[in-house]
Amino acid sequence: MPNPIQINPDESPQARFAYELRERRLQSGWTQLKLARMLTVSVSTVGMLETLRRRPDRRFADACDKAFKLDGVFRELWKETRWESAPEHYRNFMELETQASALQCWDPLLIPGLFQIESYARRIFEDEPGITPELVERRVANRMQRQAILTREKSPLIWSLIDETALRRPMGEADMMCEQLGWLLEVAKNPRVTIQIVPCAAWSAVGLQAAFTIAELRGAPYSVYVESAPRGLTAGDRETVTALVGRYDSLRAAALPQNLSLGIIKEVMAQWT
Repeated sequence: MPNPIQINPDESPQARFAYELRERRLQSGWTQLKLARMLTVSVSTVGMLETLRRRPDRRFADACDKAFKLDGVFRELWKETRWESAPEHYRNFMELETQASALQCWDPLLIPGLFQIESYARRIFEDEPGITPELVERRVANRMQRQAILTREKSPLIWSLIDETALRRPMGEADMMCEQLGWLLEVAKNPRVTIQIVPCAAWSAVGLQAAFTIAELRGAPYSVYVESAPRGLTAGDRETVTALVGRYDSLRAAALPQNLSLGIIKEVMAQWT
């Protein structure tokens, strides 16, 4: 009998749901077939949910709570798979991000979310008009959870272009900025991450209009997320994806290679120190 797929529950909300489902089933001494009959679903549905080949829905989550005699545990886990505390316009892309084989990111204003430390992310969220402290903390937690893709077994390749001004923009006290840039240098040690700085002297206005991320699947760009106020946009049509791929290539041509980019980060970090 083949060994079961090992699920890292910290990889994503869906992985957490799959992990809890399998663990609670095994603790109860049930086979997948027995649980399937209790939930009135097919045994293949249970198997696919336990191995991340299918996303749970609300009915399945509620049925699990009833079968395991839990008070909404699986309902809450299901809500997390929908990234409910994230801004609504970003939820779809957050799901796509966990499936991507590669990500190409550009940010002209801020350190990208995948590389932000908690205090930097909190500073961004708490400035949103009308936001509650509780929602700020949930969004910070979501952002930190997204970063699990950097360390998972099959992490995507990530190419990140960052405008030099983002390194110099004060988002808090100097020691926080120093910590943030230090973490950026640490992330750059990951062999699947490439960080390049677009210097102020590049004289490129191509990407100043908005930050954006391109998600690839099996080597082909298939979806993009574009930052905008008051809400961003997820798009998958060929025309939009092709246009942003061209814009990204133009920006990358203006960027410094990674070794020189890391030198710029160290230089600015020393200035914050």
